Amino acid sequence: MRALRVAMVCPYSLSRPGGVQGQVLGLARALRAAGHEAAVLAPVDGTAEVEGLEGEELVSLGRSVALPANGSVAPVSLSPRAALRAISAVRAGGFDVLHFHEPLAPGPGYACLFRCSQPKVGTFHRAGAGAAYRVLGPLARWAAGHLDVRCAVSPEAMSTAFGALGGSYEVVGNGVELERFSTAVPWATKGPTVMFVGRHERRKGLGVLLDAWDRISGEARRGAPAGEGATLWVVGEGPQTAELRRRHPPGPGLEWLGRIGDEDLASRMAGAHLLCAPAIAGESFGMVLVEAMAARTAVVASDIPGYSFVGASHASLVPPGEREALAGALSAGLADARSGTGTCAPEALDAAFDRARHWSMEALAARYVGLYGALVD
Repeated sequence: MRALRVAMVCPYSLSRPGGVQGQVLGLARALRAAGHEAAVLAPVDGTAEVEGLEGEELVSLGRSVALPANGSVAPVSLSPRAALRAISAVRAGGFDVLHFHEPLAPGPGYACLFRCSQPKVGTFHRAGAGAAYRVLGPLARWAAGHLDVRCAVSPEAMSTAFGALGGSYEVVGNGVELERFSTAVPWATKGPTVMFVGRHERRKGLGVLLDAWDRISGEARRGAPAGEGATLWVVGEGPQTAELRRRHPPGPGLEWLGRIGDEDLASRMAGAHLLCAPAIAGESFGMVLVEAMAARTAVVASDIPGYSFVGASHASLVPPGEREALAGALSAGLADARSGTGTCAPEALDAAFDRARHWSMEALAARYVGLYGALVD
């Protein structure tokens, strides 16, 4: 197949960490590594420098504003100028295919859907009912009708999109840049270590984890061995950070790390013994679980569809929002970490790594290139 030129349209600011932004940037890098050309069109706040993109590979669509969405905050651009800039970039870029991520999120993507003639692929990421589809109604269904191919990152995301829009979808999954985690130098630890990565908001379940950790720490002070000398790393920030830090101040067994760079994230993921993903709802695909499995780190997570789809038998799954169950699963995981058995046994971690390879970014890029090629042909 000849080299293709693809425009990746992302509604969310690349200056803010997020799952969709990470997928867009990772997929663009994988497409370029495979010999294709990929440009990213997205809002950018502050500097136009984004890791891994330069020159014509990045078209900044201006600054973003924060809109409540799906229990979180979406940094999108609502400026008419951003829409005009997007249309102009597409028309001047000689692209073969336009690839919209979260295609019906508010922003300049709508202008490209309606005004640009290239074949169009749309990937739906979100899971769970939201106000946007209800408010947009027929407009959203009409806009979705401009997509030539609809993809979803998981069965849960497909169900959400189908319920609101109808139509047919291909489940393609998300992608992990496998080597970044599998070859990371593990961060040095002084004892069994648990890691949380995510935005500090209710749906991510950090409050549930911290309450469970208090219980584990209390039992350790009373002589229970599981939590003795154990540490919880909390990565990220969000609207609940100040309140949760006040209720659970940093100490010998609890480190608040804030936002950290990609290299440190991979290193700490490889160094941690357990990754805890306690989200309550709203997760269409457990990307952080895949990253942990790629780093050969055991996983404890909520039993929600997006996580069970990814983790399957390779993660310890507990009912969402139940502190006692989470504390029990973490205590068992810490015991495994001390002994190197159970979920932390080498053969168990190798099996989880094999599952993570199923979602390599290279494999995802190849899947999309097949879709692009069929449209172009």
